[in-house]
Amino acid sequence: MNRWLPFCRLTLALAATALISSAAHAGTTSGINLSWNDCGTFGIMQKNFACTANSGSNILYMSAITGLQMDQLNGEASVITLQSNQAALSPWWNLQTGGCRSVALSGGFDFTANVSCLDPWANQAVGGFNYTAGQDNVPNRGRIKTVCAINPSTGITGIDEYYFAKVTVLNSKSTGNGSCAGCDDGVCLVFNQLQVTQPAGVGDVILQNPLGREFVEWQGGGSLVTGGCPAATPTRNATWGSVKSLYR
Repeated sequence: MNRWLPFCRLTLALAATALISSAAHAGTTSGINLSWNDCGTFGIMQKNFACTANSGSNILYMSAITGLQMDQLNGEASVITLQSNQAALSPWWNLQTGGCRSVALSGGFDFTANVSCLDPWANQAVGGFNYTAGQDNVPNRGRIKTVCAINPSTGITGIDEYYFAKVTVLNSKSTGNGSCAGCDDGVCLVFNQLQVTQPAGVGDVILQNPLGREFVEWQGGGSLVTGGCPAATPTRNATWGSVKSLYR
């Protein structure tokens, strides 16, 4: 799936230019958080669903403390890897174009209704997301990427926790006629990397270390996943060039 907002191409091109700049070193109190329902400790690690309804949604929040004051924040890019406890991703987790649930996943940057962490975007960020099943040639692995930009830039502190992106997984096609098998599979979802950007030459921040929790589970996801959660989907150091290529 590669579902970009139709009016964002120019903005994303400008953001890509900014993202090439050298990464700044974050301070000692910095890192990323991944939670269901809300940011960081205000959210939860484990999400369970009876798979008996096709309505409702499940929202993953990506938040962080950068450890560095950023006076010209203008975008973000994130990578989440998921892995199920089955030999291959089930139809329920086939969320890309042509999959059984190709319209059940979305990315977002509007946090105007959230108050637990700070909102850097004020609903002005424009961006998109994509999803790849069978990531790294591993049949039971998928990857979600988000990217957004804001114009003009804004400022954030290096000591407060901010919302940066969210991913919504709908409950559609979980039961009844036309349902997709695999809603009850256990899945680990790991927040691999967040890049928070400023204009070229000013300095970006790349965060890979957990602030509190860099992974969450769906239906007890760690059970039977090789290596457990999050060891099944380890964070890997990567240049921005390799991360940026994931969006093409």
